[in-house]
Amino acid sequence: MKEGALVPTSVVMELLNEKIKSKVATSKGFLIDGYPREKKQGEEFETAIKPVDMVLYLESKDETMVQRLLKRAETSGRSDDNLETIQKRLQTFHDNNDPIIEAYKSKVVIISAEQSAEEVFAEAEKKLDTLVA
Repeated sequence: MKEGALVPTSVVMELLNEKIKSKVATSKGFLIDGYPREKKQGEEFETAIKPVDMVLYLESKDETMVQRLLKRAETSGRSDDNLETIQKRLQTFHDNNDPIIEAYKSKVVIISAEQSAEEVFAEAEKKLDTLVA
């Protein structure tokens, strides 16, 4: 993670499976932030846990993402919040994102993340409400 690489799929799957199974009886569903990071993760999730109902894709320009992460760096204390690692993470994101969007194209809902956080939240909430209504 420090170098901008992804956490191994097996580790992610184990953590997700454990958490979801512990909460499934009392939950209306699950929103998993930043997942899947690779097409393989999505495939394994659907096989081991359950098919996904929706993929929310918060789309923004690279410049916006870099600026937001550099701003976060001012207070996060994270060693990976630096320009070099952010650029590596962006490249990793782009290398993996297109196949994910293509694989889930019938379930993808794109929301512009160039808006304010409040506007993004309101749009996401509307879309998610359709799943639990």
